[in-house]
Amino acid sequence: MTAGKRLFSIAAALFLVGAIFCTSAQAFGENKFEKEVGVERSAVTLAREVVEGHYKTITAAELHDLIALKKDILIIDTMPYEASYKKAHIPGAKQFLFPIPEMSTWDSTKTAGRTIEDYKTLLGPDKNRQIIVYCGFVKCTRSHNGALWARKLGYTNVYRQPGGIFAWKGEGFATEKNE
Repeated sequence: MTAGKRLFSIAAALFLVGAIFCTSAQAFGENKFEKEVGVERSAVTLAREVVEGHYKTITAAELHDLIALKKDILIIDTMPYEASYKKAHIPGAKQFLFPIPEMSTWDSTKTAGRTIEDYKTLLGPDKNRQIIVYCGFVKCTRSHNGALWARKLGYTNVYRQPGGIFAWKGEGFATEKNE
């Protein structure tokens, strides 16, 4: 290869690398700002739901620690039985379906035919027992409905694990199946 061809090849390679870098940097710069808008919306929505529901929040890692310590807790999975709970859920969780839109009045058609009395039975008589409610992921509001209704029914130690099963799996924690 002549010196001229080699110099041309090096210049072409540098141009290509520079073009890729600039395009990627520009795309990354735009996307990180757009992505932050979504993160902000999710955070504000979650904060508003927590304030409205008068419950607390807990992370997947904190819940995992409570389970490891064998604390007396009730974990409620609010996702559909067949589509989600049966395939994978947090160990020890009980299933009770809640809808995604906020359920301001009890509607058994949105809870797979289960009544408010069924929910009270699941929650049990101890109004101070620690109850942790989760669904799929932060934007899923099934857990908001489950926690909100536990509070409406007079339970005082209610938590929502907003990252749901996605955060649980993201932490690398084991799940259970019902087959």
